[in-house]
Amino acid sequence: MDSLKEDREDVKLLTAWVSPYGMRAMIGLAEKGIKYEYVEQNLRDKSPLLLQMNPIHKKVPVLIHNGNPISESLIVLQYIDNVWNSPHTAFLPSHPYDRAIALFWADFADKKVCFPGLETFRTKGEVQEAAKCEFLQNLAILEGELKGKNYFGGDRFGLVDIALTPFTSWFHRCLERDSVKKTLPNPEKVLVTATEIRKRRLGEI
Repeated sequence: MDSLKEDREDVKLLTAWVSPYGMRAMIGLAEKGIKYEYVEQNLRDKSPLLLQMNPIHKKVPVLIHNGNPISESLIVLQYIDNVWNSPHTAFLPSHPYDRAIALFWADFADKKVCFPGLETFRTKGEVQEAAKCEFLQNLAILEGELKGKNYFGGDRFGLVDIALTPFTSWFHRCLERDSVKKTLPNPEKVLVTATEIRKRRLGEI
């Protein structure tokens, strides 16, 4: 995309600083070098703009590109990759089979690692223990897939890495990237906020 066209782009990101799903979108935009307006959202008091742009799920992140909203973080990343397409910054492989495999692992990471990982903060008792067990089992599967590679895509930082990085601190090569350093918040600040969210969900405050 030429610079003149890029200057005319209107890109906004509705998210919350603590949202790992929003961090995915921020890392994706940073990897592509896309300028955008960051619009912080209060998840306890959702803005009219968020409710208008994502009336179905009412969640962050929402990418608004030239007035058109795109929601769900993995879909947002695929959209970013397709619109600002470059072979040097592609999140997905060009070969259909390799692309399908990357999408499979991104979906696996989303449903089988990230979600149960978050559930360990949101629940307690037997439900929490089950989520913790599922998280560790599936993380081991992903570690096996990553073995011997710099990134899940081999030598290229891609969709699966972006999907996982906000949720984990194990993927040190990912954490060395400028796009990640600029995006991920202070982990101690996240822990304080996550603890408050957990207590609120469990009725402890």
